[in-house]
Amino acid sequence: MFQLTRSVTWQALERLRDDTAHDRIRDYFAQDPQRFDKMSLRVDGLFLDYSKHLISDAVLAKLLELADHSALVQRRAQMFSGDIINVTENRPVLHTALRNQGDEPLYVDGKDVMPEIHQTREQIRRFSEAVRSGEWLGYSGERIKDVVNIGIGGSDLGPNMACRALLKYRHSGLNFHFVSNVDGAHIQKVLQRLDPATTLFIVSTKTFSTQETLLNAKTARRWFLDNAGDDADVGAHFIAASTNREAAMAFGIREENVFEFWAWVGGRYSMWSSIGLPIALSIGFAGFMELLEGAYAMDRHFIEAPNARNMPVLLALIGIWYINFQGAETQAIVPYDQALHQLPAFLQQLDMESNGKSVNIFGQPVDYKTGPIVWGQTGSNGQHAFFQLLHQGTRYVPIDFIASLKPEPGVEDHHFALLTNMLAQANAFMEGSQGQDRQHGRLDPYSCPGNRPSSTLLLDELTPRNLGALIALYEHKVFVQGVIWNINSFDQWGVQLGKRIAGEISERIDERTQDFDASTQGLLALVRAHFKDHQASSTPSPPPNDPSAKEEKPS
Repeated sequence: MFQLTRSVTWQALERLRDDTAHDRIRDYFAQDPQRFDKMSLRVDGLFLDYSKHLISDAVLAKLLELADHSALVQRRAQMFSGDIINVTENRPVLHTALRNQGDEPLYVDGKDVMPEIHQTREQIRRFSEAVRSGEWLGYSGERIKDVVNIGIGGSDLGPNMACRALLKYRHSGLNFHFVSNVDGAHIQKVLQRLDPATTLFIVSTKTFSTQETLLNAKTARRWFLDNAGDDADVGAHFIAASTNREAAMAFGIREENVFEFWAWVGGRYSMWSSIGLPIALSIGFAGFMELLEGAYAMDRHFIEAPNARNMPVLLALIGIWYINFQGAETQAIVPYDQALHQLPAFLQQLDMESNGKSVNIFGQPVDYKTGPIVWGQTGSNGQHAFFQLLHQGTRYVPIDFIASLKPEPGVEDHHFALLTNMLAQANAFMEGSQGQDRQHGRLDPYSCPGNRPSSTLLLDELTPRNLGALIALYEHKVFVQGVIWNINSFDQWGVQLGKRIAGEISERIDERTQDFDASTQGLLALVRAHFKDHQASSTPSPPPNDPSAKEEKPS
């Protein structure tokens, strides 16, 4: 059986790692004045500069050879055609179909799924336009003013990130709130600001069985019934995005207000589906379609561009060089745009839940590193928080800088300062400061070593289309790395394990069982002592209107 680390290309990359161990990025620029032009790339409204990486021409050539010798062409074709590539769950992986703008049929188990996708899009259009226009009314005849999305993981991170990123496009008469944490303080904080007569809840859960989401949804339903209407009114204030229509209807949601998506849509890839309802409500259906169109444009680029000029492939290979050959454990995402402040959290799930695997697609342990730890926050805040470690610490951390070029009207000076700070940091990470300590006749021990790598991604403007392309870029980057590592990027058994054990503990909370380890038993005893009644119904509902609370809006 093929072993990645024993391949000729992998071993050649190991030799190149040793041969280039003392190279400096800035010397590559001195040796090749055309390096920036050669190692930059534009796709639609996105521009990528990957020239500030510790990657020589020889290294890049071998990395591209690694991609050429992998199953990338085959697996990519299988993904886009609906073949089963999620082998452990026996499913296709077709989030790309959700943003498909073509007319060709796409078959899953012999059935063309595109008519259902178009039907759901039309359902999203009708509903979003009804709410935004004021045609959709609550039980008291008032129009909706607040929308609360109840979900977790991919049912929260994607729409939450997109709504906040595209805040300037938001409908002026609607406010959006996102509840994900099972901690009751989270939903109470949101509910106490709202009027049940003008609030719409979106229960976003693929199976309608996710513990955290259902607990929050039941709390919201109880709050609504305690402070407003009766059971018959629930249908005017609760809708669902779910594959489990029957469970949603049993909750009190009208059948026509259950928005379908499919088992072949993974949670972290679901913002293109009805999970994206909050996005359509916020920026309008036309804006939602622009988001999909941007992702589709990146899909076409990913399919059609040669590897040497393929943006997702290049980002994936750069990551593999650092993870597998330079010892990098983490990847920093630093958007120099406050609107993208939740992008690092979204990409954290996308990457770590997809490629946080230690066995290959055959279930055999791998003998190489896979997905990195993804983290970060916005610049310039990061400059005054963790950049010190990146500049002078002992950790080796590649960075993705992300920014939009177009400033908001009236704050052009702020935006100029923001962009110049980003460019200065990227330069400083590469160049360092090798100053002389004149008093002692040696290098200044407090200087920065430099030679720290980074990519810079520039959006012409932060629009729905460009955001869609940006997210699709990272989706495909993660996919390419998974293919080269020969792992399944589309299951998440670690997540399922935690859910299963949480369910077992919840069901047996009153038992003095010996089935758990001594630590868990001891902690359970403490929980029992403080919570005699552990049922969700014990959660108190906040008053419908707290005059001391201020309206919460996305920032």
